[in-house]
Amino acid sequence: MVKATQAPGNASTVLTPSLKRLMVAAEKAARNSYSRYSGFKVGAALQLSNGKIVTGTNVENVSFGLTICAERAALVQAVAKYGPRIRVKAVAVANLNKTASTPCGACRQMLSEFTEPDAPVVFPAIGGVSVMPFRELLPLAFEMKP
Repeated sequence: MVKATQAPGNASTVLTPSLKRLMVAAEKAARNSYSRYSGFKVGAALQLSNGKIVTGTNVENVSFGLTICAERAALVQAVAKYGPRIRVKAVAVANLNKTASTPCGACRQMLSEFTEPDAPVVFPAIGGVSVMPFRELLPLAFEMKP
C-alpha cells in the first residue's frame, strides 16, 4: 500500500487516485528490472500530456556507465512512441528495495526537457512516499534558449 509522507520543502502529503495509479505502474515496472550487479530494482512511470502512461525500468550493464535508469528508460520510450513534443504531467518512481530514493541528477536533467515545472514527482521516502513539484526537485536545470 502506498503511504504518503511529507518531503522537504512545500511537498504535498496526499496522493490523488491518479498518482496512486502512476505509483502502482512504477512498482510493476520495477519487477522487470535488470539489476544483476546492484540488486537495486527501480521502476518509473510517466503520465503524459496525451493521457497515456509510459513506464521504464533500470537496466544495468557490467560497464556501469552504460547502465540506464528507470526514469530515462521511460522518457526515451515516451519520445520514441509519441514524438519530441510530448510533455510529462506527472512522474512516479518506485523501487523494490524498500529504501528512499529520488530520481538521480542525470534523470532530473533529462526529465527537465519534457516535464512541466509543476508536475508532481512521487518517489520513495522513509516511511512511505514523498510528492513534490518537479521545479523543486531540480531548481537550477541547465537550459539552452533557442
